[in-house]
Amino acid sequence: MIELERVVVTGMGTVNPLGTSITQFWDNIKAGVSGVGPITKFDTADYPAKIAGEVRDFDPSDLLDRKETRGMADFTKFAVHASVQAMQQAGLDKGGYDPYRSGVYLGNGIGGFEVVEENMAKLFERGPHAVAPLTIPKLISNEAAGNIAIHYNFKGPCHTTVTACASGTDAIGDAFNAIRFGQVDVALTGGTEAAITKLSVAGFCRLQALATKYNDTPQIASRPFDKERDGFVMGEGAGMLVLESLSHAKARGAVILGEIAGYSMTCDAFHLTAPNPDGEGAARAMKAAVEMAGAKLEEVDYINAHGTSTAANDSMETKAIKSTFGSHAYNLKVSSTKSMTSHLIAAAGAVEAIVCLLAIRDQYFPCTLNLTNPDTECDLDYVPNQGREGTIRYAMSNSLGFGGHNGVLVFKAFKPL
Repeated sequence: MIELERVVVTGMGTVNPLGTSITQFWDNIKAGVSGVGPITKFDTADYPAKIAGEVRDFDPSDLLDRKETRGMADFTKFAVHASVQAMQQAGLDKGGYDPYRSGVYLGNGIGGFEVVEENMAKLFERGPHAVAPLTIPKLISNEAAGNIAIHYNFKGPCHTTVTACASGTDAIGDAFNAIRFGQVDVALTGGTEAAITKLSVAGFCRLQALATKYNDTPQIASRPFDKERDGFVMGEGAGMLVLESLSHAKARGAVILGEIAGYSMTCDAFHLTAPNPDGEGAARAMKAAVEMAGAKLEEVDYINAHGTSTAANDSMETKAIKSTFGSHAYNLKVSSTKSMTSHLIAAAGAVEAIVCLLAIRDQYFPCTLNLTNPDTECDLDYVPNQGREGTIRYAMSNSLGFGGHNGVLVFKAFKPL
């Protein structure tokens, strides 16, 4: 019988609309800052949605070689930069790992859309010889993971997970399982996305999924669980974690930031874009993740909700939480930090995993910003508008993606047995 490894977190890094470091990001989360503003990447005159959570003041050359980044699309730059942050915090940026026992598990949804758009324009205007030679290597989703592996000489598994908005969470779950079952000792894992482009935003507008009512007041546009919500706000960025087996982390004297205790994924098998309104698939994933964690339902004190600020998601997720936790649903705290970050698509679950780990570290419940008029179907404690201190034994992160993908992670503070 295989003895399962415990999986601990030793490094974290992020690039997102609230900051390009963990400290900057967390300070803004605790301050209740919104990262949403007018779209500056292209002219939105003909677009119903004119706002997004853009990454600002980002200079990849502060951690990466300029020559290295020339062959990268934005989603790759975000992921590699966040990986360097995480490896530096873990104390592994100079080595200390077996390349053949180290892997990359990364979530991405859309890849390099800006590369597609730029080179399609060249193709139509000047013909095939005008298309850039690195078009394909820059745009395909797996290239972010490949660049991370090359940067650190990781020669174990190198895998890209594509499960829409659950991609980052499922990638972390894949890495968690690989370490648990002894396939690798070290994993760089998380999610990345850079989908604030003409085509991507137009496509989501045509689905009528994006917020349009608050174009003139973008900072209040992402309002999960609020009666006045009218869609999600597109975002971009990356979140990366260094995971290690406990035995590997202890052997090198690593500082342990937290522990992943449980993970589960399910599928609604219901609709291409809409969640099953009864929340059955999400509830199954939550229950299974808590069971794997060896926790009691009443020991889960905080849920970082998927909480997209869409009518379909927020009421469904509330039902799923109540179905899972029963009366305890009214005791635990639920918040959606997408109210501040916007929706980072494939990066969302990874950034929200970081939120859970920091929330446990500081024993602090982040708020749900802009929750001023709660939907009557959303009747839990969503920590409206102001974060608060409290006890967090286990924290859960929910990610629910187009296609009916449900991914759930459970975290706890690290305690030696």
